[in-house]
Amino acid sequence: MRDTPVYLTCPHLLAAVLACIVWIQPGANAASGQPRSETTVLRASRILDGRGGILEDGDLVVRDGQIAEIVPRGAGRGDRVYDLTALTVLPGYIDTHVHIGNHFDDDGKVHRPESDLGVGHLTLYGAENAYRTLMNGVTTMQSLGSPDDAELQAWINRGEIPGPRLLSSLGAVREDTGTPEQIRAYVRDRAAAGADVIKVFASTSIRFGGVTTLTAAQLEAACGEARAQSLRSVVHLHRSDALRLVADAGCTQVEHGWMLDSDDVAVFAESGMYLGNQIDLLFRNYAERGDRYAGVGGYTLEGFANLHAARPGALEFFQQAVATPGVRIVYSTDANAGSHGANTDELVAYVEQGGQAPMEAVVSATSLAAESLGLEDQIGTIAPGFEADIIALDGDPITDPTALGRVVFVMRAGHVHRYDSPRTSAR
Repeated sequence: MRDTPVYLTCPHLLAAVLACIVWIQPGANAASGQPRSETTVLRASRILDGRGGILEDGDLVVRDGQIAEIVPRGAGRGDRVYDLTALTVLPGYIDTHVHIGNHFDDDGKVHRPESDLGVGHLTLYGAENAYRTLMNGVTTMQSLGSPDDAELQAWINRGEIPGPRLLSSLGAVREDTGTPEQIRAYVRDRAAAGADVIKVFASTSIRFGGVTTLTAAQLEAACGEARAQSLRSVVHLHRSDALRLVADAGCTQVEHGWMLDSDDVAVFAESGMYLGNQIDLLFRNYAERGDRYAGVGGYTLEGFANLHAARPGALEFFQQAVATPGVRIVYSTDANAGSHGANTDELVAYVEQGGQAPMEAVVSATSLAAESLGLEDQIGTIAPGFEADIIALDGDPITDPTALGRVVFVMRAGHVHRYDSPRTSAR
C-alpha cells in the first residue's frame, strides 16, 4: 500500500503552476501525477447526474479518463478509492464564457495589449487563471475573443499543465472586420486556425451604451459562415434591435442582453438560442477593482457608471428568462482579470438573486452547457461512457444553494486535482 496525496494541488500562484509542471514524474498524468493506467472508484451517497436526476448510493468506476460503470455503493473495485459519501457528487461545471488570458500585470493594472510582452507572458498568466478556475470546479471553459489562447489550449490539451478543457474563438468578428464577404473570409480563417466557436460583437460594450453596430448582412455572414464551417456562434449584444437581427441570422448563443425588455424573452423561446447572462460576479469584479482597469484601453470611470447602471436590468431580464418556459439559460460568467477562480459565485447568484431553481442551476452548468457547446454526448453528465469530469461539494446544493460554491473535490478526465478530505485509500 502506498501513500496517496490528500490534496493534489499547488498554491494558487503562477510560480506554483510552473512548479506543478516540473514536479510530474514520467509515466504519470502531467496535471495530477496519477499513473495513466489506474482504475479509480468514487464512492458516493448522493450523485446529481447533471440532467436533473439524483442517484443514491453508487460507486463511479473511472478508467482511461471515462466513467466506465456505475455500480452499487461498495461494489466498485479499483487502484484507488475516494470516499465522497459525505459530499454531493456531480459533473464538473462548464463555464461558457470566460476571458482566460486577461490578468493584472506586475504594476497592478490590467494587462495592456500594446505592452507587447509576448504570447509567452499571456500564456503563463493564462495558466495561472486556468489553474484557479479548475480548482473552483470548472472542468470545461469557453474563452471568447482572444487570438492568443492557442498556446494555452495546446498545453492543456496535451495534459502538460492543469486546467479545464479549453475551447476558444481565437478572435472575434467586430464592426471593423469589414464587409459581409470580408467577415466570411475571417470566419474561414479562424476555422482554419482551429477555433471551436465564432465570437461576434453585434454591439458596443455596455460601457459605451451597448449600441448595435453590425447590420443584418454582417450578422448573416458571421453566423451563416460559422454554420458552413460546422462552428457555433456566440454573440455579444445588449439591445432589442440586435437580438432580432441575431435570431434571424440563426446564431447559436447570446451573451448579456442587459437592455432587453420583457417581450424579448419570447425570442429566445422561439428561436432556441442559448442565453448567457451575468448578474453578479462581473459587476462586483469591476466595482471592487475598477481602479485597476481605469485608464487602460476603453475602461473609464464614466464607462463603469454605465455598466453598474445596467445591473438591475440584467437581473430583471434573467428573472424573466427563468420564469419563461423554453428559454435555455447556460452558465456564463464572463470571468475577467480579478475574477478567475471565483466562477462559482455567479452560479450561487443564479439561485439566490436570479430565482433559478437549484437543480436548474446545476443543469445549466452541466448538461445544458455541454449541449450549447455541441458536446452533450461527451461531458456534463454522469453516466457510463462520459468523460470523467467530476466534482464534489461540501453540502447539498438542492437544499443549500451556497454549496454550489463549496467545491472540495475535482476530477478532470479521470485525474484527481483536488481532494480536501483525508478519507482516501490505495487498494
